[in-house]
Amino acid sequence: MRTNFHTHTYRCKHAVGTELDYVTEAVNKGLSILGFSDHGPFKDNRYGLRMDFSSLEPYIDTVNELKRTKMNEITIYSGLEIEYDPKDEGYYQELLADYRLDYLALAQHFYVTDTGSPINIYSVTDTVQYIDYANSIVNGMATGYFKFVAHPDIMFVNDLPWDDNCEMACDIIISAAAANNYILEYNANGYRRGIHQFTDGERLQYPHPKFWEKAAGTSVPVIVGSDCHNPVQIWDEHMEYACKAVKEYRLNVITDIF
Repeated sequence: MRTNFHTHTYRCKHAVGTELDYVTEAVNKGLSILGFSDHGPFKDNRYGLRMDFSSLEPYIDTVNELKRTKMNEITIYSGLEIEYDPKDEGYYQELLADYRLDYLALAQHFYVTDTGSPINIYSVTDTVQYIDYANSIVNGMATGYFKFVAHPDIMFVNDLPWDDNCEMACDIIISAAAANNYILEYNANGYRRGIHQFTDGERLQYPHPKFWEKAAGTSVPVIVGSDCHNPVQIWDEHMEYACKAVKEYRLNVITDIF
């Protein structure tokens, strides 16, 4: 069964295509479920590279209308990919209860330190920071607001050598997911980014083999996400590569988050 719960639109300012464009492509590619999870805004419009808060209601209204008009062709869910910050717990409750979103995907592009400072995961300078990143994910999991962790191994975009901190960060995330039967996403967009030269050799930025080799030894549920930023990416060759890889790792693959 073809499904995708990681879908962006033009509203996030770094993708193209309307909600209808993605639904049309998903139907054409034979998907049975499409979940929209555009980058979630905060009320203060922090971080950037995401929709403005003023776009949230139009986004939800559009997705809900497509649910109604396309219900005979495909199942559609409304969601957001968003960072966890402990001081915003009331906002996550509001998104799910008042805005009636179907789900939130946890994605720590930024994580907050114990002092309250936001750290961009793309610009960490020491692997010890991976531990803070991992702990922020575990804290987010524990809230119950999020259905899955998007690209949990995204920290490996940084050119830092593999060490004990990398091992520990992976173990923290995977152990918590295994203990709580929490879904981790194997992200196909890493394949679209291509092979890069790192200190420890050539590899994808993510998915990182060492992370997923660890996950393969557990019963952690894993969903493949396209993380598409263009309708043609809904189910492309990179999704095929990702689907093949999770089978080769013998991961506990699921196709639905509900």
